[in-house]
Amino acid sequence: MPANKKYLTPSPWQRFAKISAAIFGGFIVAIMFHMALASWFNHVAVIITSTFSAFVLWAVLMVVAFMGKNGWKVWGIYLLASIVLGVVCYFGNQTNPIL
Repeated sequence: MPANKKYLTPSPWQRFAKISAAIFGGFIVAIMFHMALASWFNHVAVIITSTFSAFVLWAVLMVVAFMGKNGWKVWGIYLLASIVLGVVCYFGNQTNPIL
């Protein structure tokens, strides 16, 4: 049974934005989240745990990207989240150096 046309994204650019945000943006946010955790907590335990939890988080972020109405807003949210997590990672490395 084909999908109802009113629920499909009409613009190819919106479709591209949603697909790329789901794949690349979700991956960036999932990895940055685990890097931020590793900078504040035991990095060995976080890396071992992230082999499974990063995939689950990535899958959830992929679903969330397709739930949004505008793919570019999803990209903006994912980029903002990755920048915030990058700042957390930076300050975590400054406060708790690994070496």
